[in-house]
Amino acid sequence: MTIAPGTRALLLINPNARRGRLEGDKARGLLRAAGLTLLEPATNGQTLDAVIEAHASQVDCVIVGGGDGSLNGAARGLISTGLPLGVLPLGTANDFARTMKIPADLAGAVSLIMKGRTAGVDLGLANEFPFFNVASIGFSADLAAGLSAEAKKRFGKLGYGIVAARLLMGSRLFTAHLDHDGTTEDFRTFQVSVGNGRYYGGGMTVHQDATAMDGLLDFYSLEVSHWWRLLRLLPALRKGTHGDWDEVRAFSTKELTIRTRKTRPVNLDGELKTQTPVTFRILEKAVQVYAP
Repeated sequence: MTIAPGTRALLLINPNARRGRLEGDKARGLLRAAGLTLLEPATNGQTLDAVIEAHASQVDCVIVGGGDGSLNGAARGLISTGLPLGVLPLGTANDFARTMKIPADLAGAVSLIMKGRTAGVDLGLANEFPFFNVASIGFSADLAAGLSAEAKKRFGKLGYGIVAARLLMGSRLFTAHLDHDGTTEDFRTFQVSVGNGRYYGGGMTVHQDATAMDGLLDFYSLEVSHWWRLLRLLPALRKGTHGDWDEVRAFSTKELTIRTRKTRPVNLDGELKTQTPVTFRILEKAVQVYAP
């Protein structure tokens, strides 16, 4: 069922996203040409979820233009209002858009929204903070802390590589305590990741069979002895086959808890939102997303 002309859309374009400022006007023009009536209020420093909740009664859907961090900022508002989400991939990595097969070009993304087909998408929760793609503790969280917004805009995906190379050589294993499905495990790890979607980190793959609609969280822990051994793992990490390696602990579940000896930040979709100890759970079919 296509979206009818005059449908009211709350448009939230992140001007700080990699393509947000450059292509914002183009996005507005395409959406209006498609027949949508746009509401684009001033945020006045409000979070995206607060803006969504404040204007929910005035619109029929929400369209977010930005990257994975922008989507993360809108998540709570989408959950509480039940409004469907349209995605304009204007960020650096756009991993959720890739997971959902949303076109990278604006015209294609707008055309997809106008077709009006939605899919019920799961969200992960980390200490009740939602995430679309992946949560991580360890190296990726350090990377998120070290990669400035300016570096993202200036270097794009290359920025991840530049900062990652610098951090990689100084990274150390840490001790984690894991509870899941009635079992308890202690181990030393370089990074722990808990995925909801398929892609993260600019195209890395959580698991080769993962989707954002399977009702499961995909856990993995990189338990390598030296940082340089990760180089051997990189092809498998991109394909999502790393769970086959002896140095990787991997399983799927609906809930788990991780504790660490010292408090560590938890990276959610590229944003540091909470810290250990952290309990993860799945919120099934939490958001309706315009998708193929």
